[in-house]
Amino acid sequence: MIALIYRWSIDILFALAVAIFVALFFLRAPYGRYARPGWGITLPEKWGWRIMEFPAVAVILIFFLFGGRRDPVSIAFILIWEFHYVYRTFVFTSLMREGRRQFPVLISFFAVLFNALNGYANGSHLFVLVRPYPLAWLLDMRFVGGLALFASGFVIHASSDNILRSLRKPGETGYLIPRGGMFRFVSCPNYLGEIIEWTGWAILTWSLAGLAFAAFTFANLFPRAIAHHRWYRSEFSDYPGERKAVIPFVV
Repeated sequence: MIALIYRWSIDILFALAVAIFVALFFLRAPYGRYARPGWGITLPEKWGWRIMEFPAVAVILIFFLFGGRRDPVSIAFILIWEFHYVYRTFVFTSLMREGRRQFPVLISFFAVLFNALNGYANGSHLFVLVRPYPLAWLLDMRFVGGLALFASGFVIHASSDNILRSLRKPGETGYLIPRGGMFRFVSCPNYLGEIIEWTGWAILTWSLAGLAFAAFTFANLFPRAIAHHRWYRSEFSDYPGERKAVIPFVV
């Protein structure tokens, strides 16, 4: 049964990636600067984020705890995954400024479903379905290179989050042009960082589940980065013309 659900989850993740990639060029997910009425009940922004990210922390951890694997590679995998999602679920949200921003419950609900499905796909693959990775995997260039990508992506997206948080002084509202760091090259380095992170994850696990997650991450964040880039250009006449949207020097 676990293997059957795993195969379904992989198919669903790839199908969602294609559907989301196309849809987000026509629709803007209604949170952040694109928040708008008509999406039902809302929550304070930080609680919307916490609720939707928590399954990503919990589901894969359940597979690790009950899968019975305590080999060094399995421990490395769970630590890498949880490093990101503990940050996103608890640290990132605790640093959010208190304000009036709301988050649609409907968006949180769909994100909960995705994170549970994605956690199932990656957790069942890594800790139940395949043979344990050999200890030598920790020195394999796929693991080493993938981990380097993951770490660099995390630094990019976390430092970019910090720049965005620091734009406004206490009491200020509205949007400003972010500067410094990777913002010198792209409008959305926080999204670039996440794309790099999960590409690294796909490589360091060398798994179809990791690839499905990386594909979905790109499909979800690339169109939103394009929308952000266009929004900045329309709102600020002095917006840096040399910046690209998400991939430096390309797009």
